[in-house]
Amino acid sequence: MTLPLTRTCPHAPNPEYLRLQEEEPVYRAMTPSGVEAWVLTRHEDIRIMLSDPRFSADRTKPGFPSLFAMPQVKAGSVRSLLFMDPPEHGPARRAVLGEFTVKRVAELRPRIHRIVHEHIDAMLAGPRPADLVRALALPVPSLVVCELLGVPFADHEFFTERATTLLKRDTPPEGRGQAIGDLRSYLDELVAGKEADPPDDLFGRQIRKQREAGGKADREALVSLGFLLLLAGHETTTNMISLGVFGLLRHPAQLAVIRADPAKTPGAVEELLRYYSIIDAGISRLALDDIEIGGVRIKAGEGVVGLPHVADHDPEVFPDPLRFDVERGARHHLAFGFGAHQCLGHNLARAELQIVFDALFARIPDLRLAVSEDQVPFKSDANVYGIYELPVTW
Repeated sequence: MTLPLTRTCPHAPNPEYLRLQEEEPVYRAMTPSGVEAWVLTRHEDIRIMLSDPRFSADRTKPGFPSLFAMPQVKAGSVRSLLFMDPPEHGPARRAVLGEFTVKRVAELRPRIHRIVHEHIDAMLAGPRPADLVRALALPVPSLVVCELLGVPFADHEFFTERATTLLKRDTPPEGRGQAIGDLRSYLDELVAGKEADPPDDLFGRQIRKQREAGGKADREALVSLGFLLLLAGHETTTNMISLGVFGLLRHPAQLAVIRADPAKTPGAVEELLRYYSIIDAGISRLALDDIEIGGVRIKAGEGVVGLPHVADHDPEVFPDPLRFDVERGARHHLAFGFGAHQCLGHNLARAELQIVFDALFARIPDLRLAVSEDQVPFKSDANVYGIYELPVTW
């Protein structure tokens, strides 16, 4: 078997994954980079993999099971938080963690509210049917992350196009390399322009913090951080907004629950994150020591891939996992990962999703799909699941 397997239904992992979860939860498969790896499908096993320091996230190590056909990466050349191990990872993550605390996100909520309502205003004033992706799901998280980083929103089409190229499964290594180079060059120029007089945005604050610590601004590290946040900060939330609206519209009784009591929207957000769990490609690690997981002995130097979207349908953790229930209480899902590398922006993403769903369904109570469900174009060709276009009307 070669990873990943495409969903045959937008609301569940590939049936073969679910069969393996039950019959052979730790098995061998080939990654797109041509490296054979162990694959984990159960919730408990993936949590162990993501929290045990004996598994490395450093993709420059020989035998690392990359889930993308990537251009050659040299050791020491990649400084993204995603691929750091201790002791480098902890200080680098703590340096920026303050930008995404619950308190900091609470300060951002009024601005997120205004952005959401402005785009709903525009959608209501525009033609029907409207594409919810273009009208709301894409611009809201894009504008939020642009304002956070100090990136001109006028350039969002530039990085959206590169993000799409990077996340498509069939993008060749040279195309992926070109998209990475374009984004890094853009960010390098952007950060360089902020160094003389650092503004009050994430880049500016990081520049000042590094200088106050007695050093100079580490532009390469800031570019890598910006690359990660731009890519993850809008693409994943965009997909969850569109999938969340689609999911709630097809479950009107569940939608009625949060309409009647918006205090239940946060729980609905967690269930949507679990139900769709959009990271289809999985999360890769490399075993640094021999370790037993799920009853299987994994040797040092062997690759391991965890499949969170399959684990989020583990019946041992989520009874009747194919049932959508906004009152399930599913916050222990793995949609944001787990452990030291848990998604930095999970508090921000949760806030954006809650604000969007409450505002959208309060202001457009008769919102409905303008096409049949089988006409909705899902991102089956991408490693981050989502919807390309969602025609709606009211």
